[in-house]
Amino acid sequence: MRRPVLLVWLALAVCLTAAGRTAVQDAVQTAPQEARQTTIVGDYQILAVTLERRSKDTIIATGSVEIRYKDLALFADRVEINPEKKDVLAEGHVVLQSPREVMSAERASFNLDGSRGELVKVFGMVQPSLYYEADALEKKADNLYALGKGKVTSCAQPVSRWKFSFSRADLKKDDYLAMWNMVLSIKKVPVFDLPYFRYPLNRERATGFLMPQAGFSGTKGFTYSQSFYWAISRSMDATLGVDYYSSRGLGGGLEYRYLFSEGAGGTLNLYYFLFKKDPELQNPDNAYILRLNHNQPLPLGFKLVANVDYQSSFAFLREFDNNFQRAVISNRSSQIYLSKDWSNFNFNVRVSRFETYFNQLSNSIISYNLPEISLNSFKIKVFSPLYFSLSSGLSRWEFGWANAYKDKTQTRSQNFWLTPSLSVPFTEIPWLTLNSTVGTNLTYYFQSYAPWGTQRVDEPLFTQNYNLSFELVGPIFFKIFRRADDEPYLKHVIEPSVSYRFDSPVTNSDRIITTSGYFYRFHQLTFGLTNRFMVKQDDMPREIVTLGLSNTYYLAPEESPLQIYKVDGKIPSWTDVTSYLRFYPSGQYSIDFSADFNPYHKTLSSVRLGANLGLPEDDLYLRVSWYKSINPYLQNAWYNRHQVSFGGGLKIPALSVEALAEVDYNIQDRKMLYSAFSFNYDYQCLAFKVEARVYYFREKPETQFRVSFGLGNVGKTTDILGGIGL
Repeated sequence: MRRPVLLVWLALAVCLTAAGRTAVQDAVQTAPQEARQTTIVGDYQILAVTLERRSKDTIIATGSVEIRYKDLALFADRVEINPEKKDVLAEGHVVLQSPREVMSAERASFNLDGSRGELVKVFGMVQPSLYYEADALEKKADNLYALGKGKVTSCAQPVSRWKFSFSRADLKKDDYLAMWNMVLSIKKVPVFDLPYFRYPLNRERATGFLMPQAGFSGTKGFTYSQSFYWAISRSMDATLGVDYYSSRGLGGGLEYRYLFSEGAGGTLNLYYFLFKKDPELQNPDNAYILRLNHNQPLPLGFKLVANVDYQSSFAFLREFDNNFQRAVISNRSSQIYLSKDWSNFNFNVRVSRFETYFNQLSNSIISYNLPEISLNSFKIKVFSPLYFSLSSGLSRWEFGWANAYKDKTQTRSQNFWLTPSLSVPFTEIPWLTLNSTVGTNLTYYFQSYAPWGTQRVDEPLFTQNYNLSFELVGPIFFKIFRRADDEPYLKHVIEPSVSYRFDSPVTNSDRIITTSGYFYRFHQLTFGLTNRFMVKQDDMPREIVTLGLSNTYYLAPEESPLQIYKVDGKIPSWTDVTSYLRFYPSGQYSIDFSADFNPYHKTLSSVRLGANLGLPEDDLYLRVSWYKSINPYLQNAWYNRHQVSFGGGLKIPALSVEALAEVDYNIQDRKMLYSAFSFNYDYQCLAFKVEARVYYFREKPETQFRVSFGLGNVGKTTDILGGIGL
């Protein structure tokens, strides 16, 4: 949870002396070993060397005085007390002790019931860890004190690392300490001063400025980030931030979070950047970012979901977003879902826009759904074992390159579809499962291609076909491995599978408008073999290894997705052989590997590897992600990728140290993409963080250094433009 303050100007390590803390501890001591008198007056217990009643309203106690009243203990050299009014005047080594607070002073005048009071030369401690001293303290109301000239710290060491000095302050226990003419010091060295400073005392959220973040970038110059945290209510909060780049300009952002009753909630992120103007250069336009995620339950069981991720400039995102994964993938998306689930039915309405920018082509592919409506039912039992399903909907979409939209030549289509089906699952044999489905596809297109051409015309088109599919899993074989005591420890399961799908020819398929320009019909056989290895855990089987192979043979390759590729002048019938290995020996270790092999070109078309050692919250965490893909049918290397990413973290709790690192490398081009290192050190009452990042993929490779601190209850400024992402 963030621990904000009202204003801080520099990100510096701050540790200093909490003068007076030891004085409080030394003042609370046992009285000298000499005879003391004890008297009980009403609710009071008074112990002193000498007790004198001057009048019926005044008792004077001297010599190692100790007074107990309810949960309050008072120690002093001399005390005058009015038992009726409960007024006390204490002098000499005065100590006041309550369950959550200790104060020592040279002189104190106060009321035991806490309605008022004044102390001179005060040293105090407020639980859990606030130590202060002041020339004077006045109690204004319950839990509210006014302090004269003094200093304060939350460091608990004998020699405190940092302190705030002030000319006056208001202290509200469990809430805040407001200081005027505040000076922050490291040891005895003043660092900076502010006319007003508000320091939070509670452990919950509190409104105020966070500790800043400062650094340097080779291309952006000196950088400074400052955030303000606003605890609006129990269900809402916000962070407002400013980023200053001495060579590039100034940006400001907002992160707003909300959570209301019945599950309604979301986040809103806004950011706007003003570029520094240079009359001798071509200055980029100011840029902005808008991101929204919202979930809203509606009456009658409906649910509304809205997602927006929009940037005015992909170039700005690439050069300024500190989140590597987001900076290298240039996407814009906006979509709104309205959905309802009940019984065996599902209803969805979606309006969306997606854009992907290709930096190499300086162009974007854009798609719209305006809207897409669907109503589906799933496996309604007709009679055993026959089930009925229905898929239906209305779709209106647009698709094309950005320049096609400018010319108004993007591909458009609108259609209505109805797909009923009947299925018969067979599970009577434990080691064999068969699912059979038969259905039909009825589609009405509002526009179509003109006969024997690709010109779009407002001529309706009705198409139909039927489909048939069978999926057989089994026969399933297994073997159980046992120890010498006949206790099972491993189970190996082999699951062969085969499926057949037949789509009959579609009437007038050459006139159907598609995004790719090709119409696909599926007539295929798919073969698979899965090996599962399971261990016994808590009397239940847990799968630790899964190994699988699959391959598809197209019986009508000329209408399959492979129709655009040819090998020796023929369309291939076999897809790539897909294999995968998943290894999960425990929740802390995992390997996920997959590879696709092209049987025609005798080469791997893709390889993926994800491996984790430990979890991010563990003391040691390592991960590797490797990806390689080629299109063996095309010689254009632009479609190929070969990349590896390493990351990890190391925590040393005994030293309060944490280190994180990430490296991304483009193997195909033999160049680094990104590297980052973060070092965190919790030095008792100080949280210290140093970051170094290198963005090799930017127009000019950028090296960036940043330093930030957390000070007691004061959290660090967040990076609105992303972060190290480890």
